[in-house]
Amino acid sequence: MDFDEVIRQRRMCRNFSERPVPPGTVDRLLERAVRAPSAGFSQGWRFLVLEGQQEVGRFWTALADEAWRRNPNLPGLLRAPVVVVPLASPQPYLERYSEPDKMSRGLSEAGAWAVPYWLVDASFATMLLLLGAVEEGLGALFFGRDEAAYQRLRREFAVPAHWQPLGAVLLGWSATEPGPRGSATRARRPLGEVVHRGGW
Repeated sequence: MDFDEVIRQRRMCRNFSERPVPPGTVDRLLERAVRAPSAGFSQGWRFLVLEGQQEVGRFWTALADEAWRRNPNLPGLLRAPVVVVPLASPQPYLERYSEPDKMSRGLSEAGAWAVPYWLVDASFATMLLLLGAVEEGLGALFFGRDEAAYQRLRREFAVPAHWQPLGAVLLGWSATEPGPRGSATRARRPLGEVVHRGGW
């Protein structure tokens, strides 16, 4: 599949089948994800990979509170056989920018960063994961929760406190879906509205 086709086909899947993802597929996706750029080649991302009913079940128990369990999409989401939680931490960046070749940048403290590149870089890697899923023929969904849910997730899977979940990526085979719903029915903004050439 060429790159333009991958981009055209990329959409969020909210209805998964229970069909398992073939062995090796998740590793291929992660190998692509870690090819993302990162400031100073700090690579301040980690991926918590959960596969199979037991691990994925623990994820849902930790993440979904009573209100969220009333989500009408939940049955289709619960069938996803793989969950990847992308995480970011400033620590690898602060360590990298304390090294001699980067020290002059003055970025050895988190507050010195105008933009938290650990979040940017982990987001780049997550996008590669989503695009890779399309190339593999899989459905994928990225979604986020609140800090209370992330705290429960950290406790359940012993994630160190300095690693911040960006959300979660569900991976699996898409079940038949009845076309776009909800936000997906909104029109894409035209380039003339979002691109400012030569100035605002």
